[in-house]
Amino acid sequence: MRLDKLHFLLALGTLLGVALPTALWTRASATRLTESLNKVSDVATASAANEGYCSGNLKQILRRVLTSCGLIQGGGLRGCQPLQARQMAAMSGGDFNSLFTPLAQRAAIVQFDQDKADLDEAAMGLLEKTFADQRGASYFLVVSRASPEGSVEHNRDLSRHRADAVLEHIKGKFNDPELEQEVGLLWLGEEFAQLDQEFCQWKRSRAEGACTTADLNRSAFIAWIDCRL
Repeated sequence: MRLDKLHFLLALGTLLGVALPTALWTRASATRLTESLNKVSDVATASAANEGYCSGNLKQILRRVLTSCGLIQGGGLRGCQPLQARQMAAMSGGDFNSLFTPLAQRAAIVQFDQDKADLDEAAMGLLEKTFADQRGASYFLVVSRASPEGSVEHNRDLSRHRADAVLEHIKGKFNDPELEQEVGLLWLGEEFAQLDQEFCQWKRSRAEGACTTADLNRSAFIAWIDCRL
């Protein structure tokens, strides 16, 4: 009987000797994980401000573009095309455009020739000036469009090429190590959120020329946006 009791006490002691360090290690690991997540959260919060234009809808659109549609990942470019953009926005084209109205003094419209995706000198100058004026913002949004001439499919491709042209010029001009985490692309073709003549008053690369809705939509809207996501 005493032997059985001795065996029981030895087994209990062994069990406690294994379980107690394990419990302490697990608790310490959980503490380190919590501290790590808090640090990540603090960094993310500190990296972006919440400007007055940061409405809930704009934050939602920006978050979706940056995480699902626009970031450069693994050396390959991703973006959202018109049908995806409409689903992503879950709002009318007019409502989508109105999200950016508070950015009128911050944004610019880079214009292209009809059926072209080449940046002229004025477009390159405005793009460089706008990108250089980061002012601590975290995200650079490029929303490209096409005017309604030609087929829907052609204009989808054309607006994508325009977004690509903007990105490639930024990459070639600026040595920005954070570029892959900053730039979001959204190409809309002719199908969604066409600009109306209200946007003729915005900063444009062809400010001295004619400004019809067709002129406006042969373009890429560009803007630094600083919203805490």
